[in-house]
Amino acid sequence: MTDNTKTVADEKLIEEVTEDFLRLQRERRLIERGWQLNINFVSGKQYCDIDSSGEIYEEDKKYFWQTRRVFNHIAPIVDMRCSKLGGIRPSLTVRAASGEEGDKHSASLASAILSAAAEAADLDGIISEATCWSETCGTSFYKIIWDGSAGSAVGKTCDGKSVRQGDVKVCAVSPFEIYPYSLSEEKLENQQGIIHAKAVSVQDIYSMYGVKLAGRDIGEFSISPLPSVKKETANPSAVRHGYELVIERYERATEDNPEGRLTVVAGGKLLFDGPLPYINGENGERVYPFVKQTSLPLAGSFFGVSVVDRLIPLQRAYNAVKNRKHEFLNRISMGTVAVEDGSVDTDELIEDGLTPGKVIVYRQGSKPPEMLTLGSVPAEFSNEEESLLNEFSQVSGTGNITENADSYAGITSAAGLQLIIEQDERRLESAYQQIKRAMKAIGRHILRLYRQFASDVRLLKFAGENNVLSLYYFKGSDISSDDVILEADSEGTLSPAQRRACVYEILDRGLFADENGKLTTSVKNKVLELLGYKGLAGGRDLGELNRARAGEENLTMKEAEATVKDYDDHSTHIAEHTAFLLTEKLSPEIEKRICAHIDMHKRKIAEAENEQK
Repeated sequence: MTDNTKTVADEKLIEEVTEDFLRLQRERRLIERGWQLNINFVSGKQYCDIDSSGEIYEEDKKYFWQTRRVFNHIAPIVDMRCSKLGGIRPSLTVRAASGEEGDKHSASLASAILSAAAEAADLDGIISEATCWSETCGTSFYKIIWDGSAGSAVGKTCDGKSVRQGDVKVCAVSPFEIYPYSLSEEKLENQQGIIHAKAVSVQDIYSMYGVKLAGRDIGEFSISPLPSVKKETANPSAVRHGYELVIERYERATEDNPEGRLTVVAGGKLLFDGPLPYINGENGERVYPFVKQTSLPLAGSFFGVSVVDRLIPLQRAYNAVKNRKHEFLNRISMGTVAVEDGSVDTDELIEDGLTPGKVIVYRQGSKPPEMLTLGSVPAEFSNEEESLLNEFSQVSGTGNITENADSYAGITSAAGLQLIIEQDERRLESAYQQIKRAMKAIGRHILRLYRQFASDVRLLKFAGENNVLSLYYFKGSDISSDDVILEADSEGTLSPAQRRACVYEILDRGLFADENGKLTTSVKNKVLELLGYKGLAGGRDLGELNRARAGEENLTMKEAEATVKDYDDHSTHIAEHTAFLLTEKLSPEIEKRICAHIDMHKRKIAEAENEQK
């Protein structure tokens, strides 16, 4: 194929990707305007709406004297929901592929890798950022990629640049940057294709792809070029200079194209064209490197909805009621003056009003000015205001029991009040579940990326049992399981006070005690951790340490003999080795070796008993 043919094919591909992006941008235009309207209401710009042409405009006053203050209840509701949702950060762990000791060890290693990677990537902060987007716009995304410039340095190139191991990178992506091929397909993995369009500085484009671009001015939320935005509505502070629009088109893997396709275009140039880069799906498939999170799923729609969408009509009504109420109060307090035509100097009266002690000169024989009696503020204003406040709580799912104390005055039992609190919390259950699903999907992506790219031996540091620093050397091939689950103790949406009360109740019932009715050191440490006093958990559990050593011996005895130490807890070792024999499929040679090892522990026990006699 000649260079001219390649150039023509590249130009055709660039044109195709650009046309796809412009088409999807037009299809999603009204949805995007709804997100912008939500952001305006959260930020306090609440006198705007979407016109028939699909553009946002600012509403004008009907009369010049009208009050247009904003009494923003949406922002604190979004803050409250984000705060409540921020309290759920389930611990991710990996389930072993089978009951064999090797699979258990691999699952334990994968859990440690997942924990260390989440800490290094600041996963908690990224989830909080994405949750803020989903609560405002209804949908947010995570992008999980392999960053070759991250990780520890392993050498240098000829020109002195550092060569690094690479590491996983997780980014929160706003819905403004994601363009699905079908707006009615709910699942991200079922989309025929997805475009990720983002504004990137020309310096970053050059460092990633080695292509120099001139750059241009791009709007903050609308990633169309700035000239297409009306000058009178454009905000100069929301414009990025020296940027270029990078369009990444992801195509799903099919039978004809089992590896999928990724095409990257920017500034009229082709930056990349090839298969999907990551083996991040089930059974070694290549899928999109994205995870979707919605606030409130909407049937038959790719994008979810936000509670802000439901609160905007209430906010408009509340602003109108409060402003009309204040106008009425102003009329009562400042007064409305009635004067006979020609009786006084109306210009002076308009400018100064009826100030205390003012001498009013009026025409002889005419009627003096008088204040009109307007009565008091109608009770309907207060009733409507209170009704709207109650609706805010009902619609948002952030009701406070203290705000509705009169409604629950007849409930005196603690159990009844607890049920009411739980009902309020359950209204956020849908958003809770969306975060949990997203976290599990992110965990699977992370492990699969390590399995694909961590070909060299890497050092893993993490806090192991008893909060002791543990070191592991591993490779991607050591990760045999990526079945990410949530730890049982973090499944519930309990507050810290509720969690402590639950732990105390379990302690009182003796469910933490062993067969002798005592708490082991490991259980004490776990209880302290659940109560929020992990720093006090300093005890070392000898039983747990012996079980861990016995597990290492089980793996060793698949290849060679293991030594019995005098300081071993022989009973614990015998139990662990016997369990290994019962759960593993071993060759007769290995079984014989383990049985001989168990006999050595039994002889040690017998020798100790003879010495005591």
